[in-house]
Amino acid sequence: MTKILVADPDPRSQQDLQQLLGQRGFQLDAVTSVANALPPVADGEVDLVLCDLGLPGGGGMKLLQEIQALHPETAVVLLSAFGSVQDAVAAMQQGAADFLGKPFTPEQVLVAVDRALEKTALQRENQALKTALDDRLRLDNVVGTDPRMQAIFKTVKAVASTRTTVLITGESGTGKTLLARALHSLSTRKHGPFVEVNCGALPESLLESELFGHQKGSFTGAVRDKIGKFEAAAGGTIFLDEIGTSSPGFQVKLLRVLQDRVIERVGDTRTIPVDVRVVLATNKDLELAVRKGEFREDLYYRIQVVSIEMPPLRQRASDVQALAEHFLRRFAAEHGRGPLQFTDRALAALLAAPWPGNVRQLENVIERAVVLCQGPTIDLADLPAALHTAAATRPAADPLPPDAPPGPLKAALAGPEKRLIEQALAHCGGNREQAAKVLGINRSTLFHKLRKFGIH
Repeated sequence: MTKILVADPDPRSQQDLQQLLGQRGFQLDAVTSVANALPPVADGEVDLVLCDLGLPGGGGMKLLQEIQALHPETAVVLLSAFGSVQDAVAAMQQGAADFLGKPFTPEQVLVAVDRALEKTALQRENQALKTALDDRLRLDNVVGTDPRMQAIFKTVKAVASTRTTVLITGESGTGKTLLARALHSLSTRKHGPFVEVNCGALPESLLESELFGHQKGSFTGAVRDKIGKFEAAAGGTIFLDEIGTSSPGFQVKLLRVLQDRVIERVGDTRTIPVDVRVVLATNKDLELAVRKGEFREDLYYRIQVVSIEMPPLRQRASDVQALAEHFLRRFAAEHGRGPLQFTDRALAALLAAPWPGNVRQLENVIERAVVLCQGPTIDLADLPAALHTAAATRPAADPLPPDAPPGPLKAALAGPEKRLIEQALAHCGGNREQAAKVLGINRSTLFHKLRKFGIH
């Protein structure tokens, strides 16, 4: 039931409003001061406040400001027997839903109340839709409407608050680090530290010391005791990126940490318990690495409790526009630009590009465009030259009548396949070996298709 609070020191005014609105089925309470009006508003119990401009304790404008700070979705209609046009304008500018002069007719009150409640309902509906849209499009800063991304979001939400080890796989630039941060931010450990370690960037001689710490004098240069990243991440999450590059010796120690939740500093024999959630990432095929003897099988099965594969951007083309617009808003704000938008030509080029560098490449392209553009729009000229070619070679929709008989599948697929190969070659500057990698085929297959389609 809709609840209305009448904040008016005049008993007659209270009585008239309660009688009128009570007949409409509203639930009403009455107070006579700003101080008495604030508790029910703060508790979120009130949908609408009818407030006298001269309310004791600071006046109706003060109560309006307090309500805006506490519950901006609560509508306020100000009432006054001595109000001026200036008062009405000021009230509306401050966020009041309406301003009524006393004495008022029942029709005036009912119209103002209906209008204010309708506005409140619309605001709440918009907020609910925005929340639902944000939840559909993004998880923390990971944007995606593609079904594969939605399945990933569902998995992340399911495991975020557990201590389960998570392995994130995928090509470079697909957003593995962002997903790890999303896992942390959605977990009960979100107020703890998030510690990131790039295992591929550290030499083996320093990796163990960096992660587990060391004792003074344990090796040349160890001039004092040092805690490692695992201890620094206590109560939070540690993210081990490029775990596929780690050495066999390090893999043994990591296996012990995952099994026993204890570490040993380099040069020390004491074990130190650690309370930390471990998230790992790699762009290598660990299953293949296990078969080759490059990665321990027992560690592989230990870290693959929950495995999430981030798809490359070329496999989630429907997300390109949402990602591009997300980056556009972000970088426009970061670089102090006003609202920006893409022209149709620029958007077509972004949608046609193969994005071998995945989301990271798209992000860099958008930031470059924001920095270089001169007006309120991002046009094709603001994008890298390679994307111009992609836009020019983008296949157009075939104007096939709906009742036309279908042709052979092989012939129908030949045109798009040829255009895709030409697009990859243009993107790679004619380098066939790179084009084959972009297309995900081997070089001999590409050469065969070049001869087949007569591409030189």
